[in-house]
Amino acid sequence: MTAKKKQTRARPYHWSRLPREQLLDTRICDLGLQLAGSALAPRIARLQRELQGKGLSFQPHFWLSDEWFCADGIPGVALPFYLAHPRLRHLEQEFMMEVEGGDTQWCMKLLRHETGHALLNAYALDQRADWRRHFGQPNRRYPDSYLPQPYSKRYVVNLPDWYAQAHPHEDWAETFAVWLNPATDWRNRYRTWPALKKLEFIDGLMREIGQRKPRLRNRRQYHPVEKIRTTLRAHYADKTARYSVDSPEFFDTDLRKLFVDAAAHPRAPAAAQRLRAMRAVIISTVDRWSGENKYRINIVLKDMIRCCEQLDLRCIRSSEELLPDLTACVTMLVLNKLYSGGFHYAL
Repeated sequence: MTAKKKQTRARPYHWSRLPREQLLDTRICDLGLQLAGSALAPRIARLQRELQGKGLSFQPHFWLSDEWFCADGIPGVALPFYLAHPRLRHLEQEFMMEVEGGDTQWCMKLLRHETGHALLNAYALDQRADWRRHFGQPNRRYPDSYLPQPYSKRYVVNLPDWYAQAHPHEDWAETFAVWLNPATDWRNRYRTWPALKKLEFIDGLMREIGQRKPRLRNRRQYHPVEKIRTTLRAHYADKTARYSVDSPEFFDTDLRKLFVDAAAHPRAPAAAQRLRAMRAVIISTVDRWSGENKYRINIVLKDMIRCCEQLDLRCIRSSEELLPDLTACVTMLVLNKLYSGGFHYAL
């Protein structure tokens, strides 16, 4: 008789069947969320096996909060509450157009990254002179924004936005994540990169730590869901406002290169209508090539649609003809914002 594969099922929460508006008025602390029984549980177990497979006795503790982070002085990792239940994942998708860590591969990348921070806290690794020689000064102020060099080989690539380049601590966490991933042949993948020296340093350092007990062993939780009294409605109002402020700008001249005035082509389809029809494919394509957040890309397109309506612009090209230029235009706007140091990433 073949053993049935166990499936992780979310707990049956009473609020999961509430109408949308009622759910939005529910406080996060009243959701009663738990890691046990959620889709996060097997992923955490997988991470723990990866640490054991590397000969490490260190195991971070985990709790639910409002986003991914590892707080200073705590050898543990906070996970976003929306990953604990399918209904909340759908809500995150609705508001933000993507779910950070929503699939297994993305979630594991984030778990490995945050575990790198937690392990650094546990062993105070950034106080070592050899750590500083490889990663820099840990007391350097975290920037509000940073200007990455996409083709630099001094840094590994794990998370989007060339995250390793933001700060020495992020460089460490990203390099640790690549080293920990059992599916990555990092010696071969980075064999011609200067970043290889950092990976080799971590490899030796982790063998040194091995079964050593951490210096920091508290089980504190910072900003856990049980203490977040904000409603889901207020949470997403704040979150979308933060992303909206950080959106790229464009000029009417950009639109006039893509579309024409209604006076010259009164019977041509409205440019705003064409943009709405192409929105999904544009967001997907620009996201794939720029790595930028889908919510910000969508804001650019919404602004474009509004301006097209105000200027009464028309489209005389088919969607197939327009797509390359339109995608290039939106990508240019995103990258111009990036290279001006304008994006403010949560660090």
